[in-house]
Amino acid sequence: MNRSKGNSVYLTFLFLGLLLGCESVALSPPYAHSSMIESIVFDWSSHSRLAPGSDNWPITWADDGHQYTSWGDGGGFGGSNSQGRVSLGVARIEGPKASYKAVNVWGGEKPEHPGQFEGKSYGIISIDGVLYKWVSPGTNIQGYQESRLYISKDHAATWAPADWAFDRADGLVHPTFIQFGKDYQGARDDYVYIYANHIKDSSRLTAQVPGEIALMRVPKTFLMDRNQYEFFIGYDGDARPLWSKQFGQRQPVFFDKNGVGWNTSVSYNAGLKRYLLITEHTETAQANVGIFDAPEPWGPWTTVYYGKFADDGGIAQTTFFYNFSNKWLSDDGQKFVLVFTGIKENDSWNTVSGRFILRSQVSDNE
Repeated sequence: MNRSKGNSVYLTFLFLGLLLGCESVALSPPYAHSSMIESIVFDWSSHSRLAPGSDNWPITWADDGHQYTSWGDGGGFGGSNSQGRVSLGVARIEGPKASYKAVNVWGGEKPEHPGQFEGKSYGIISIDGVLYKWVSPGTNIQGYQESRLYISKDHAATWAPADWAFDRADGLVHPTFIQFGKDYQGARDDYVYIYANHIKDSSRLTAQVPGEIALMRVPKTFLMDRNQYEFFIGYDGDARPLWSKQFGQRQPVFFDKNGVGWNTSVSYNAGLKRYLLITEHTETAQANVGIFDAPEPWGPWTTVYYGKFADDGGIAQTTFFYNFSNKWLSDDGQKFVLVFTGIKENDSWNTVSGRFILRSQVSDNE
């Protein structure tokens, strides 16, 4: 549904299981509706599009107060699909959401530092002044070959790889980190939590059906040490998570019979005290988005929204990856900025402001 307020046009996604404006039959979400969040609203008058030809854009909030984000196959900010084009680049986002400045740090058009290698990344994080990112080689299905962790101790100027990787035989693709506050402040404990989607079809870049997402954790001081990683293997009798260092014992922490994307993002909303997971379903780059929340990294999951993204927002339905910016999140957690990307028109850096409508607010107005 659309509604106007001043010069702003709002798109409200009410959880009705409907694909608004879509002729196909709505798919059932994998989990019940959130007990906290009634709906999600976007202010499409705030939509901004930059860096045409550059996509992906996972984002983290670092110790210097800036945000760092990674792109693929373009020139980054100030570049284009051909001008300054690199396979992989890193940018710094300086300032508030209404007046930020974007700088190419590593690779791209007029960068501070040249890029060192090719690849793609869908997970980047800052912890104690150090940046880490997961990198998969090449474009398209080359991304299924491996996921290797890289480290930067100079705010993305240079990067060094781990001596190990998750490879195709492991069946995981494009790991991503839970985002907390500035430089990992507000983390629930001394572990770093990482999600990775299970590969079901490696023949093409597509949604993985049925959809399964694995969860792993590692002490934050041992991120580069593969021997320190533990994998979620289920729950005990009191619904507490169980962990094992045996990779083969892992169990999905999230499941959707309609599929998940080949990438996912997860962030902790401190104001709402909820973990928010965003992924695709059914088919990639068709704006089939699912937004889910949970009180813990391992669930239990409930559904915030499940359907088409931006039907009436003036945005083509060609999106595939979405990230909440925790720096640009309001203290109460209700107002946010979503960074998203896609193909064709949406092959770019996109931001839109929005807010969560809480169930308590709806009840108070009844």
